[in-house]
Amino acid sequence: MISADQIREHMEVLAQDGAHVGTVDHMDGASRIKLTKNDSADGQHHYIPLDWVDHVDQHVHLSKDADAVKRDWSVN
Repeated sequence: MISADQIREHMEVLAQDGAHVGTVDHMDGASRIKLTKNDSADGQHHYIPLDWVDHVDQHVHLSKDADAVKRDWSVN
């Protein structure tokens, strides 16, 4: 299980298919990752649940492909 303390500011977030989907702004509580708005096509912060994280090394690797991430992430 992934712990919130493994997620660091400015880590690159990669979808299961290897696509870049964002950059970590910070953890929003213990269960959501807030992505930077500067790295977003629509200029908004997006949030992804910690449950989507498959593993963490120098990047945050998700268990969903990029299309699913962008379809299912939240903006608030």
